[in-house]
Amino acid sequence: MYKAILAIRYLFKRRISYFSLAAVALCVFVVLVVITVLSGLTSEFKKNTYRSVGDCVISTKSLVGFPYYDEFISRLEKESIVQAASPVIKNYAMVKSTESLNGAPYIDRTLEVMGVEPITYSRVTGFADWLVYNKADAQKAFTQSYDANAPGCVMGIGFLFQRDSQGQYIIPDQKPTFKVEISCVPLTAKGALANVGTTVVNTKDFAFSDCAKSGISIDWKTIYLPFDQVQILCGMGMEPKRTNEIFIKFEPDVKLSAGCQRVSQLWRGFVEEKADARYANLLGKVKVQSWKIYSRDIVAVAETQQMLMIMCFAMIAVITVFIVFVVFYMIVSHKSKDIGILKSVGVSSGNILVLFLSFAFLVAVLGSIIGSLCGWQFLVYINQIEDCMFERFGIQLFDRTIYAIGDIPNVIDIKVLAGIIISAIATCLIGAVIPSWQAARLKPIETLQVNQL
Repeated sequence: MYKAILAIRYLFKRRISYFSLAAVALCVFVVLVVITVLSGLTSEFKKNTYRSVGDCVISTKSLVGFPYYDEFISRLEKESIVQAASPVIKNYAMVKSTESLNGAPYIDRTLEVMGVEPITYSRVTGFADWLVYNKADAQKAFTQSYDANAPGCVMGIGFLFQRDSQGQYIIPDQKPTFKVEISCVPLTAKGALANVGTTVVNTKDFAFSDCAKSGISIDWKTIYLPFDQVQILCGMGMEPKRTNEIFIKFEPDVKLSAGCQRVSQLWRGFVEEKADARYANLLGKVKVQSWKIYSRDIVAVAETQQMLMIMCFAMIAVITVFIVFVVFYMIVSHKSKDIGILKSVGVSSGNILVLFLSFAFLVAVLGSIIGSLCGWQFLVYINQIEDCMFERFGIQLFDRTIYAIGDIPNVIDIKVLAGIIISAIATCLIGAVIPSWQAARLKPIETLQVNQL
């Protein structure tokens, strides 16, 4: 009982102990806020990336593509683990505006074109929810009423409209009406130019039908076209027809690794069956990958940045260890008389050690509580604070005209909070262990000498 009473007394009677308490609270506050915001941004980015490809991707880096995709999709749809599958063609094309109406920007640049079947593509990805003018109605994605001779196209919202200071796209109430000229270089199944001796490129006009807001970088570089039209533009429409990717979504209860392993097994069997088919060599260049591996070039960057930031803020814990060490060393040096009295009445060295470690534990718990409450309150109002700073001083944590985020993430993960608190307690105990050990080793005869009193 006396150990708890003395620990509480040391905490509130020694002002120097407030420094260690403040250090722990500040450490918890900073780490909680930074990890919550950074983890929220990374999680949102990964979620949007996942929604853009599904669970598993069958793909080839070759612009030639691979044939017999429709047969394999039919097999996939018979599998109980597969919820949906959709063929996708990715290629690059020169996109040029043929006219600009209703304030739509003039376009003359190279973009990534994606040939998709809107219905099946929406079953695998979030495409239907991305649509702005025909939201949740994928069937109307390529539908437009002002040009009957031109197929529709869906453009990434990033290069079509600007963002305001709050991160919201400035979208006109009236849908823009304009056409773009899209030119691709078609290739044969052997990789040769399909239009040798002619115009070399295939060109076709498309009419704007909608724009897509996925929340990732494809909003600034991608234009979606009907799958069959892209097949023709890229030279993949000749028998056997080709694609270069298949996006797959598993049933909710299917584990990612198990699902990808099953798809890989099916693909290997399919390749063996088609060994004697025409252009079967193209099937051997195809890979089956999970969405994480397929998107590793962009996902890994976000995860690496998050890890580096966590490592940087872990240094705060090291600083806190030294602060606690110094504070406890000073307390022990000033409390040598108390230690001598306690030992003279029979208190063991082990109990002295427990006393000061209990003091450290109390500092850690109170500091963690104060830091957690302050961090929680700060996160609750972080977006209002940012808005106020922007209105008064023009300061914004994330420039919404550049970064594709809305509100700053502020949802605290209980597991993360628990980990921070446990780490704070461990930090305090580590910082206090050496001074506590020194206090336990003090001898009453040395501390209670007349010249020491």
